[in-house]
Amino acid sequence: MIVTVLAILETDFVPQKNLAKIMNERLERAAKELQQVHLKTLSGSGFSTDDLIVYLSYNPKFKIRFRVVNDVPSDVEYFVNELCARLGYMPWKTALLERINLLG
Repeated sequence: MIVTVLAILETDFVPQKNLAKIMNERLERAAKELQQVHLKTLSGSGFSTDDLIVYLSYNPKFKIRFRVVNDVPSDVEYFVNELCARLGYMPWKTALLERINLLG
């Protein structure tokens, strides 16, 4: 399984420029850590050959939110949901991603 975690830097809010830089760096670090450390076990043998794509962003209250954006087996999606919840990430529930997927 190929695991990709993307930091989505464009959000529903516009923080001050200095704060935005710090927040974007934090989000990119969180995405890298999620992909290379926490979800590394999914990259091993024994898992499906499907890809896993996870988006990370901020919600308007500056909490990290996540969403699995492609079709994966339910056990993989459950694993990601549980892991992200333990890390304190919120589920990303918005129609915006559905519109992006329809356009892409």
